Amino acid sequence: MDTQIVIMAGGVGSRLWPISTPEVPKQFIDVLGVGRTLIQMTAERFSTVAGPSSIWVVTGERYVPLVRRQLPEIPEDQILAEPEPRNTAPCIAYACRKISKRHPDADIVVSPADALVLKTDKFAEVISKALSAVHGNGKIVTVGIKPTRPETGYGYIQASAKEEEAVVKVLEFKEKPDYETAERYLQAGNYFWNAGIFVWSAKTINDSLRTYAPQITDIMDRLDEKLYTDEESTALKYLFPQCPKISIDYAVMEKSPEIYVISSDLGWSDLGTWGSLGEHIHADNCCNSVVGNDVRLYGCSGCIVHTSDDVTVIASGLKNYIIAEKDGRLLVCPESDEQHIREYSQAPANDRKD
Repeated sequence: MDTQIVIMAGGVGSRLWPISTPEVPKQFIDVLGVGRTLIQMTAERFSTVAGPSSIWVVTGERYVPLVRRQLPEIPEDQILAEPEPRNTAPCIAYACRKISKRHPDADIVVSPADALVLKTDKFAEVISKALSAVHGNGKIVTVGIKPTRPETGYGYIQASAKEEEAVVKVLEFKEKPDYETAERYLQAGNYFWNAGIFVWSAKTINDSLRTYAPQITDIMDRLDEKLYTDEESTALKYLFPQCPKISIDYAVMEKSPEIYVISSDLGWSDLGTWGSLGEHIHADNCCNSVVGNDVRLYGCSGCIVHTSDDVTVIASGLKNYIIAEKDGRLLVCPESDEQHIREYSQAPANDRKD
């Protein structure tokens, strides 16, 4: 079986400011202080599924050097540069069209670069089952995460059965719910967090895009003859921005009748907030989660501190605060206000809030 892996690494995330910025977003950062960046951890996660020569990375043009430095084992011509972000459907269409030219019979796994999976052995088993389920037919399998709490920050997948680690039919995709709805999903047992991981054959995804997203397919058809030539980059810069900005969920997943889900508890998090990041950093006896060489906390509890190794931080008397520093940027914020961090970081310097 020919298995190819696509890692989507084009996000510019600002919710983890100041460590994650448009210049170096979180997928290229060692956010957990473990010596590996998130994209490196993602590539390692697939090592038992496919070798480095079968991994493709789609990222923004400005991040190609970062990918090359952090994943030097991946062939350079499999690091694909988007001229501009157009959401996940065009990104996936481009990568899967490239793959199908070289590997027309391939089965493909698509994954974001910036999520955490702690149970890597179980993850490999789930992906293997999903690959077996799509091989030689028109099925599409997405990975669902067994919810551990009534989370309002994730989309959900409603499955036709509660059975975990089995491929079952998807009934419906659900938008991010309010708290009461999320509680109902948790109690029902057949609703799973949407991890944004997809498994399909090259033929299935190309056919599905042609059926449900013809605008994107028309552009890929025009690009097709330029792939793997010296003219590809120029053609891509002209054609790719003409793709509609649309997610693969809206473009295909919510329209195709052949969508299935395999769910499990994978120790998964999208690490999309400081709170979720803090849950996966070792905490001291006062529930402070710290990344940094010289952090001194006195009378502090429930704080998340993330600093560069050459910076000293001293804090006293803080409870449930976020303290983060990188490259001269400093954030000191109650964790209860973290939903405003993006707004604060993008506000003009003279825009003072009371």
